[in-house]
Amino acid sequence: MKKQKQDRFSQKLNNILFFLAGVLAVVIVGVVFINFQTSATGSETPDYLQHAQNSTQLQSDSMSQGKEKWQEGTVSYKGKNYVYNTNLEVYLLMGIDKEGPVETAPDSVSGGQSDAMFLLVADKENEQLSVVAINRNTMTAIEAYDETGKSLGEINAQICGQHGFGDGKKLSCSRSVTAVSKLFYNLPISGYMSINMDAIGDINDAVGGVEVNVLQDISSPDKGVNLTAGETKTLNGNEAYCYLRSRDTSQFDSATDRLQRQEQYLNSFIQRIQSQSQANSVLALDIYNSVKDYLVTDVDFTSLVTSLMGYEYSPERMYTVPGETVKGDTYEEYNVDQEQFYDMVINIFYTEVKE
Repeated sequence: MKKQKQDRFSQKLNNILFFLAGVLAVVIVGVVFINFQTSATGSETPDYLQHAQNSTQLQSDSMSQGKEKWQEGTVSYKGKNYVYNTNLEVYLLMGIDKEGPVETAPDSVSGGQSDAMFLLVADKENEQLSVVAINRNTMTAIEAYDETGKSLGEINAQICGQHGFGDGKKLSCSRSVTAVSKLFYNLPISGYMSINMDAIGDINDAVGGVEVNVLQDISSPDKGVNLTAGETKTLNGNEAYCYLRSRDTSQFDSATDRLQRQEQYLNSFIQRIQSQSQANSVLALDIYNSVKDYLVTDVDFTSLVTSLMGYEYSPERMYTVPGETVKGDTYEEYNVDQEQFYDMVINIFYTEVKE
């Protein structure tokens, strides 16, 4: 009987490990998907250094009226009253545009941009998980620093740039947590995980490759990649990397095509790891071991696994910060639709007060 209980516990542990490995894959895929979204001129200058101007976070007047801080009483919105859901734990997941294992940045402006950003929301009462995707070009208030680490104050810039102002490790991550919290109306964030982009090939190969019906022609002779639209293909590491990274930079908002490929890949990836969960009990640990040198976190992984054991997740609980991409003076910028965004915030993080 004791062995049966241990086996059930091990299976539950493996299931949540698979989920967390999938979340890490989401982050890495997001990095590859959004990486190198700079200007149409192809400049390699970090985006956030082009926006070093004093400003404050933009917010709609209609959103600021009758709105209080998190966990401080009742929020009145559109004729209804809401309170913050204290059963939630929120984790910031980031993909960093750095190649190779994690290293300390040489100065305070070279920490690398967080080209993929997601909030993992765990509802402890209902035992459900949700994910909120944040566009890396989201314009908001971030804290700027010079190369020596001296604060230059807040600037209005792409949120991905906040990670660059730091050490590329925990300092960069903690500053990103602050920026994201402010964007979400001072949302409390329980912890973070960040990972460098080079790990995507290892994760893809760790699950034996991911099958897709190729949506677009993708060619990279130097990597031995030649994918043809319409073919069904189990991608190897190089193919997955190119499939999720390539785009036509001459086209405005060409990232939309990559988004379709990203979503397709992630759906197939999740199905892949679910199908293997019974056959390979150490697959999740293999995936984790393949990326641990690329990972920065303040989360006790084992404790998080235990706390999330048995939680449910479905695609219907994947959200995206609403907004619109526009061409700024130099770069593409993502302007949040404040009314839709606040609707989403209320829906995910608040509960209605019933009369």
